Amino acid sequence: MTEKQTWSQRFESALHPAIARFNASIGFDIELIEYDLTGSQAHAKMLAHTGIISPEEGEQLVTGLEQIRQEYRQGQFQPGIDAEDVHFAVERRLTEIVGDVGKKLHTARSRNDQVGTDTRLYLRDQILQIKNHLREFQRVLLDIAEQNVETLIPGYTHLQRAQPVSLAHHLLAYLQMTQRDWERLGDVYRRVNISPLGCGALAGTTFPIDRHYTAELLNFERIYENSLDGVSDRDFAIEFLCAASLIMVHLSRLSEEIILWASEEFRFITLKDSCATGSSIMPQKKNPDVPELVRGKTGRVFGHLQAMLVIMKGLPLAYNKDLQEDKEGLFDSVNTVKACLEAMTILLREGLEFRTQRLAEAVTQDFSNATDVADYLAARGIPFREAYNLVGKVVKTSIAAGKLLKDLTLEEWQQIHPAFAADIYEAIAPHQVVSARNSYGGTGFAQISKALATAREQIGE
Repeated sequence: MTEKQTWSQRFESALHPAIARFNASIGFDIELIEYDLTGSQAHAKMLAHTGIISPEEGEQLVTGLEQIRQEYRQGQFQPGIDAEDVHFAVERRLTEIVGDVGKKLHTARSRNDQVGTDTRLYLRDQILQIKNHLREFQRVLLDIAEQNVETLIPGYTHLQRAQPVSLAHHLLAYLQMTQRDWERLGDVYRRVNISPLGCGALAGTTFPIDRHYTAELLNFERIYENSLDGVSDRDFAIEFLCAASLIMVHLSRLSEEIILWASEEFRFITLKDSCATGSSIMPQKKNPDVPELVRGKTGRVFGHLQAMLVIMKGLPLAYNKDLQEDKEGLFDSVNTVKACLEAMTILLREGLEFRTQRLAEAVTQDFSNATDVADYLAARGIPFREAYNLVGKVVKTSIAAGKLLKDLTLEEWQQIHPAFAADIYEAIAPHQVVSARNSYGGTGFAQISKALATAREQIGE
């Protein structure tokens, strides 16, 4: 079928072949075919339900659309560029199957509300899949955390050693980030789950349609109250891309830490062969490709969000062809987020192991217990700021002497301040330093036990 035949007799000639290719979206919106078929079946049922077409015609349309679904799944229906978009491809094939009745499918419907419906059906499904991926990722984080409650790891601020923390506490921080992601997707889902079907091109339709009926058939929670808004709204897509970007932020932050931990300078983890690659010329190398790729793909999702914001910022009501550009970035973001969550889940589950001996050594080789010395004095009535300044001087002189705080003798401690006693050594031992931080949400072991139980409950286990 030529482009001239695609449109009305308003046109006297076909599109230039290059413009036809430029205009076509079938190369990517074929992703929506199953959702287009589902939406079209609901529309056909509504047309019959309201008497716009006969029940027999409605049944023919629904059956024909289901045949196209099976043909597509079996690889027998593969429309090319001459179809322009997935919606026309389906309508053309339907007419081949059921005859002229197929031409009635588009009654009381525009491409504008049709594509809006398809996109929402697609994204609704994908959000649920991403939430499932997030849950699996959280389970792995939680499993590792439960195995490492008393494994200590240096905690950092400004990428400088700050205070030791439980490895479980560190991992649970990412679980909390992804729990917000999970909840945020639920919020987005509610605004995706609004039906634009029946809004027409922009102003509704003269036919006696029942928009609530199609919304119910498609499990939409509600319908758009304004037809102009219904066909032009892409807030839901922007919100999803925001949520997707935050998921990638969290995955990228963990990726950066894994990359650092795997380096010779840190040596906190060992990468297993199943999730690492080598160098083409340096045989000793084992590269953290998975977290590096996740870190790199994060910018890709950010770019799609920015592109969508730019597309929308200058569009007058209602539909404009610019909105064809909403799909490739959306599809790619969905696929990228799912792939990154899957890869990071595998990496954590079976691609790395923590070097517990190295971690135990790391938390004893710095001054990250200095705050505990100040707290020790403050608990004995010394004003904290005075204690803080005193300990700062102690750290300075200890560095000059090539000592750590644990190396100072009791006599040296008591020369610093008479409030120090023999229990200072226990107070600054890494295990006690971590255990003592038992404020709500802290890294103390008792708090972590509560946090683990809460996390299991959060993820429904």
